[in-house]
Amino acid sequence: MNSEEMENKEVGNTLKAHVLILPFPGQGHINPAIQFAKRLASKGLKVTVATTIVIKLDQELVSPVSVEPICNVSEYLHGTGANFGHIQAIVVRALMGFVEKHEKSGDPFCCLIYDSVLPWCLDIAKQLGLYGAPFFTQPCAVSSIFYHVYQGRLSVPLDGPTVSLPGLPKFELSDLPTFITKSETSRASLELLVSQFCNLEKADWVFINTFEKLEAELISWMKELWPVKTIGPSVPSIYVDKLIEGDKNYGLNLWIPDGDTCMKWLDTKPTGSVVYVSLGSISTLGLEQMEELAWGLRGNNKYFLWVVRASEEKKLPSNFVEETKEKGLIVNWCPQLEVLAHEAVSCFVTHCGWNSTVEALSLGVPMVAMPQWADQPTNAKYVEDIWGVGVRARTDEKGIVRREEMELCIREAMEGEKGKVIRKNAGKWRELAIEALEVGGSSNNNIEDFVAALLTK
Repeated sequence: MNSEEMENKEVGNTLKAHVLILPFPGQGHINPAIQFAKRLASKGLKVTVATTIVIKLDQELVSPVSVEPICNVSEYLHGTGANFGHIQAIVVRALMGFVEKHEKSGDPFCCLIYDSVLPWCLDIAKQLGLYGAPFFTQPCAVSSIFYHVYQGRLSVPLDGPTVSLPGLPKFELSDLPTFITKSETSRASLELLVSQFCNLEKADWVFINTFEKLEAELISWMKELWPVKTIGPSVPSIYVDKLIEGDKNYGLNLWIPDGDTCMKWLDTKPTGSVVYVSLGSISTLGLEQMEELAWGLRGNNKYFLWVVRASEEKKLPSNFVEETKEKGLIVNWCPQLEVLAHEAVSCFVTHCGWNSTVEALSLGVPMVAMPQWADQPTNAKYVEDIWGVGVRARTDEKGIVRREEMELCIREAMEGEKGKVIRKNAGKWRELAIEALEVGGSSNNNIEDFVAALLTK
């Protein structure tokens, strides 16, 4: 065995276990997977992340994790029209070949951690003699809703104006994932999400990007069914526990952030004076909604930093950028964690994708929830009613958040007695998120238990 092989195989006198992580091909899934990989690597495992789309990485930020493309399924990913069956066939062949290649080279994997929406990976893991563990990149609340659909306790299409399920708050239809409320147009996506539970009882571990105190009751319930380990919040260490040196970014961006412009602009603004607006990497707004949001931001007369992807810029009202240049900055993409951590930012207008929600919770930033689709309405429900860290913007009969509503929500999140309560709650959840990842915290302990199990098996 040469020196390089020795370095790859040993940690002190202990053989280094090699873990393979396979995320679903989307930034919202790859980012937390890479962050989880960094956590595992920092505890003594060798970790490889296999990607199924072409991505650009900052190798320095992902090191010592190895990120390797095994195939490219980009052409089959088209929203609700995505061909999941074809994607599966391609990835199965690529994954099996990749695992066998490492086996032959003397660098075998011992465990496959796969995105929970790829449950067939568990069957492959068992076939190849590996441990298998799904990684849920959605909160327990959302997962439990789809589990109840899988069990037949929640019928789709829905037959009433409200839904009551064990361990969950009472939901209006507008609080549920859109794949359930609009099942007629998202059947393939609903089937994909429900399938997460088809073989879960065979998993060796079940990892979830949340933390114990955030969803305590649901986590306790899930532990009675599966070997659940919460490992979140899966965000770069510098913003929470600071246990991983140099871990300041995910290391991945499908878009190029305009970091210098954003941070220099924020540096000129007073503490707590800026509204940050970003509705994610996928959501698109209709022309009317874009105009209402724009005028709502202008009507508040507060500073705002608004992420508008290049493909969406044409929807901005004419002359809006010029008319608001003294108060606003519009960019195509930005380093969101750096922005949320900046002292000038007081409020986050968000679509409530789980990664954005987790980041805001971890950094103690109040939210104005403006959910668009998928799990976002449920996350927004928890942001407002369960965790008390924000307000949800209500839509009218056309499904539009009007400018007056946006102005009101921003004021409530930033000002007055309600704003004080929201800021206090946001600070509380930030401290609990940090606590979970610190030495002795629930998530840190779960990660260490997993690593110890692999290194001693």
